[in-house]
Amino acid sequence: MNFVKRLYERFSTLLHELTKFGVIGAMAFVIDTGLYNVFMLWLDMGPLTSKVLATLISATFAYLGNRFWTFRHREQSGLGREYFLFFLLNGIALLFGMLTIGFTKYTLHLHDAFSLNVANLVGVGLGTLFRYWSYKKWVFLEATEPIPAELPDGGIRQDR
Repeated sequence: MNFVKRLYERFSTLLHELTKFGVIGAMAFVIDTGLYNVFMLWLDMGPLTSKVLATLISATFAYLGNRFWTFRHREQSGLGREYFLFFLLNGIALLFGMLTIGFTKYTLHLHDAFSLNVANLVGVGLGTLFRYWSYKKWVFLEATEPIPAELPDGGIRQDR
């Protein structure tokens, strides 16, 4: 039992981070997929234009959720820098979706909504793996100093 406790203590931060990242990702996925279908099927936009617009909106949601919840314990290197890097990396991740959707429509000549949604799902999956790795590496950096678990009353440090 002691081994399990030590194992949990060692990986608890990663476990909590992955859980929060997954919750934000699931919500962003619903936003992305829902808007992709609204733009493509109801507003009659092309699948690639629909993907770009849906990703812009869902990525904005994901940035806010990840910055202020998932990775809030990590050092903040400036909102402008983080936002720029976040969207640069999301742009790279968007390429996975664009390639799978483009390949499905223009190479395989599958134009139906089911095929295009399957291609979108594959692209989102590949992009998610890239995003998690890249956010931790370049956007939401490890704190250089430990972040206190709680602040003392009145914001005044009390030495004991």
